[in-house]
Amino acid sequence: MDRKNIVIIGSGNVATHLAIAFLKAGHRILSVISRNQNNAAQIAEKTRSSYSSDYTSIPAETDYIILAVKDEAIAEIASKLNAGNAIVAHTSGSVEMTVFENHAQNFGVFYPLQTFHKEKELEIREVPFCIEGNNETTANSLSELAKSISNNIHFVNSENRKVLHVAAVFACNFTNHFYTIAESILVEKNLSLDILRPLIKETALQVMDKSPSQLQTGPAFRGDEKIMQQHLNYLAAKPELAELYKKLSESIKNYKR
Repeated sequence: MDRKNIVIIGSGNVATHLAIAFLKAGHRILSVISRNQNNAAQIAEKTRSSYSSDYTSIPAETDYIILAVKDEAIAEIASKLNAGNAIVAHTSGSVEMTVFENHAQNFGVFYPLQTFHKEKELEIREVPFCIEGNNETTANSLSELAKSISNNIHFVNSENRKVLHVAAVFACNFTNHFYTIAESILVEKNLSLDILRPLIKETALQVMDKSPSQLQTGPAFRGDEKIMQQHLNYLAAKPELAELYKKLSESIKNYKR
């Protein structure tokens, strides 16, 4: 793909990783636009670009405008954009691309299905990018841009992208919350999460090769009521966790059937 001129709107985790990836792929970051000037300045320094807080100041030579911002901010920013002939796309898993209607001629979605942290490098070539465009030309153009930084590209419409986002919340956000709960239980007894890390790692590795439904273990799966009652007795002082334990155990039993 030829070198493209890109404007990044946003200065969080996704914006940071995408800006750096685009630069490494040979593209030019013209500007980083964000309400958070300190964060924008940091990305601009890393990508040898300018930065501002003015959403209307889009250089005329811009090929792509990528909105990597919170979902609730997309519509407001879209209404302020002076996109010109540039393709505009957001990185959200749940916002429909029609948010850009009446604000841009060519628009779509550039959704990386991954969890991002500024401090941690990731192999962006493996990240799935879900692409959608308001016309075939735009969709193909966004796909080519995605291919310049990733080998994992999918054309996904808004309805299916929402389904993917729901599934991702279960697979990532809820799972991490359970890790947080597990850590809090251990800390109370001066135990370290390090004891569980090999178990967490092995479970994740097995999911890479098999269906999770084939890997389920534990007292609920086995129907071991005695062990489950012991766990509930321990959680008696934490009624919210006890109730969560019951509901999840029941869910495991139902899926077993």
